Amino acid sequence: MKIEQIYTGCLAHGAYYIQDGDEAVVIDPLRETRPYSARAALNGAKLKYIFETHFHADFVSGHIDLARETGATIVFGPTAQPAFEAHVGADNEKFKVGEVTITLLHTPGHTMESACYLLTDKNGVDVALFSGDTLFIGDVGRPDLAQKFAGKTQNELAGILFHSLRDKIMPLSDEIVVYPAHGAGSACGKNMSKETSDTLGLQKQRNYALRADMTEEEFIKEVTTGLMPPPAYFPVNVMMNKTGYESFTNVIKNGTRPLSPEEFEAVANETGALLLDTRRAQAFAKGFIPNSINIGIDGSFAPWVGALILDMKHPVLLITDEGRAEETVTRLSRVGYDNAIGFLDGGMHAWIDAGKEIDTIQTINASDFYDVKISQPINILDVRKKSEYDAEHIKIAKNMPLDYINNTMEAVDPNETYYVHCAGGYRSMIFISILKARGYNNLIDVQGGMSAIKDTNKFSLTDYVKPITML
Repeated sequence: MKIEQIYTGCLAHGAYYIQDGDEAVVIDPLRETRPYSARAALNGAKLKYIFETHFHADFVSGHIDLARETGATIVFGPTAQPAFEAHVGADNEKFKVGEVTITLLHTPGHTMESACYLLTDKNGVDVALFSGDTLFIGDVGRPDLAQKFAGKTQNELAGILFHSLRDKIMPLSDEIVVYPAHGAGSACGKNMSKETSDTLGLQKQRNYALRADMTEEEFIKEVTTGLMPPPAYFPVNVMMNKTGYESFTNVIKNGTRPLSPEEFEAVANETGALLLDTRRAQAFAKGFIPNSINIGIDGSFAPWVGALILDMKHPVLLITDEGRAEETVTRLSRVGYDNAIGFLDGGMHAWIDAGKEIDTIQTINASDFYDVKISQPINILDVRKKSEYDAEHIKIAKNMPLDYINNTMEAVDPNETYYVHCAGGYRSMIFISILKARGYNNLIDVQGGMSAIKDTNKFSLTDYVKPITML
């Protein structure tokens, strides 16, 4: 028996490949099918089932394309109503894979169709629980994301989740290994661990939601406290997972169309496409196509795209580092952005060689930033999350989290100059590029963000609202 966790850091997502003998299954696959079909082919196995723990909100699953390519049966939990061919399983229904058994456990609460899959070896010993978004390491799934689709309040869903955990999961053996769909960094929970698996016994000791003496009322209060608004793309992804989507092959073909600088410029003018530059922040600052925005591929790319680009149907043109166009289109498609229509062939070097117009963003290193700060009154925007800001920030800095820039940018005075920083420089460049594309020209990026500011050792404890040691 083989169990393989296929973890994607950008989405903090775990998919699973399980094989016994010459039969295999996949649980919660991402949009691209190659990682799963290639594994089966390499191991001489036939993909028999594609198990979905629920209709995912934070990514578009590859279940439809993978089933079409391999002939595998898609399986959902009870109450699911997919608009395509799939098997809607029953609670405690068993599926044979080689000599092992996978049992569907209906565990509603995160969503009403949510299911976990219990793996039992050929000797009848329960080995692993693939818990989807029902149970994470250190946390449980949010009960607020499915309200629209379930017709229930978040408190009602939290109460249902409480009973699912206690009736279906907590009675299982402490020796079982829990494999969740997500880890730290996912917006599907609040306080997930960086660990991507653990034994159920340890989770009963460490996970606040599994305390044996917890009442339902206590659980509801704890699990619903501190929930941040979900990204706007979540409901769209749910519907794509439920009703279907464009073939991944077609999405890649359309998005990886190479365009010369002249063609790129003409298509941009004809379509009004969003210009998305995925290079590193400082490379972007030194020269970019006017009105393009920067969301670096080497970061939490897909979640930031989903949080900030609100029109998911708008055409997108890409500026990438050489050889990374297909990767970019793939990662866009994972969160439902299927409208990439081409990329700049040769990248910014080709654009510059063609004599096309470029723009730049003013930057300042942390040491010079300190010198400016003490020499004159300045405006500082801290674009980290509120929790980061509350932990420690420069006294005169105003908090304007990148997450909500589309709703708060009007608070920025286009006639004033602002020094902008985040934790390490990734988010501040996104922030500045979005405002720059909207005509805000007086924004200066503090290179390296809060990390570099602290490393200068120029700032004293009196410069911070909280002592530096509290970070």
